[in-house]
Amino acid sequence: MAIVDQTRGLYACRPARASISYVDEFLQANTSANASDGDTSSVDTSGVDPLSTAASDDASGIDSLNDGDELPGDEAPGVATPGVATPGSAALAERRFTVPAGMAGRLDKVLAQLIPEHSRSRLQGWIEAGHVQVNAETATSVRKAVATYDKIAVREQLAPEQQAFTPEPIDFPVVAESAEWIVVDKPAGLVVHPGAGNWSGTLLNGLLHRYPELAHVPRAGIVHRLDKDTSGLMVVARTETSQTALVRQLQARTVGRQYVALVHGWVQADGTVDRPVGRDARVPVRMSVDRAVAAKPAITHFRPMRHGMLGNLRFTEVACRLETGRTHQIRVHMASLGHPLLADPLYGGKLVHPAVRQMLHARGLRFEDPADGAPRAFEAAIPEDMQSAMSAIVWDETGA
Repeated sequence: MAIVDQTRGLYACRPARASISYVDEFLQANTSANASDGDTSSVDTSGVDPLSTAASDDASGIDSLNDGDELPGDEAPGVATPGVATPGSAALAERRFTVPAGMAGRLDKVLAQLIPEHSRSRLQGWIEAGHVQVNAETATSVRKAVATYDKIAVREQLAPEQQAFTPEPIDFPVVAESAEWIVVDKPAGLVVHPGAGNWSGTLLNGLLHRYPELAHVPRAGIVHRLDKDTSGLMVVARTETSQTALVRQLQARTVGRQYVALVHGWVQADGTVDRPVGRDARVPVRMSVDRAVAAKPAITHFRPMRHGMLGNLRFTEVACRLETGRTHQIRVHMASLGHPLLADPLYGGKLVHPAVRQMLHARGLRFEDPADGAPRAFEAAIPEDMQSAMSAIVWDETGA
């Protein structure tokens, strides 16, 4: 493979080096620039707790906890209440009732009168899950008829959001770890943090299972996150002190994060997108740079690596580096240039076989070790599904 060098706006083909060398060079050059320019004016730290929760978004972003607003869950609005549920704690005390005169009828309707503090839909869920007995027999039909003086036993259950911080055996690769941090290679399809529609089965649940001590660290040590359908590197803090140190690095923009993306069209030269990102005023699940609500500063640096064709469609492999971390930042910024990500229909990208999810991977990560200040740099190999998409594209290796 050849890497297209466009640092001077020219196409010059040079031999490919080991990708970690390129990633390290790209991250080091840009994080050094960040450290030297001294510009942190756009980082909002006035009165903002960098670990505070906030409403999340659908199909969540490629986000860091840069300004304290981008951490919570990955799919739909809603944030779990911080805390850790212990295994087996889903059921509350059993409650017993005798159906009084004048209340006979459908089981769910009777329960709604007996336990008015719970919604009928929640009670129906308990019935269908087998948590309700009528006359000592489990009832699973909400339409079951109950008569006066029937005996009903209800095992009340915690709401899904109350179980969000329960350890679960979730599979995810760990690239490296120390007493202060864990570097995870998040697979595509795994939600990072519990939120509405995803109260379980998240990376946070898996972290609590594999590292029980994280129950004592806010949000199980998570300090930044990736989209559900974005793969790649994340750092997780193992202590509250390390978490604070890593969040401060994110705020100071000294954490290096480099991504590889496949985008529509041919990107011709290096560039930087410096456009605030906020929620789309018309489509709440989208973010926008044109009609954004409560937009915040967002900066993405990009570099085209090679051009190719798949059928009659043009594509570019692009290296991107985040200077800030906003919801959907790379996806929104590249789409704003007319180069949406392959297989990202939310922002105009086409679903072209074999790509079935947005072609974005967090390949490189650099940060200062909270323990001693030493630089730590890591690389994650391109996952198989993205490799398949890359292999399907006919790349121009001439540099012409």
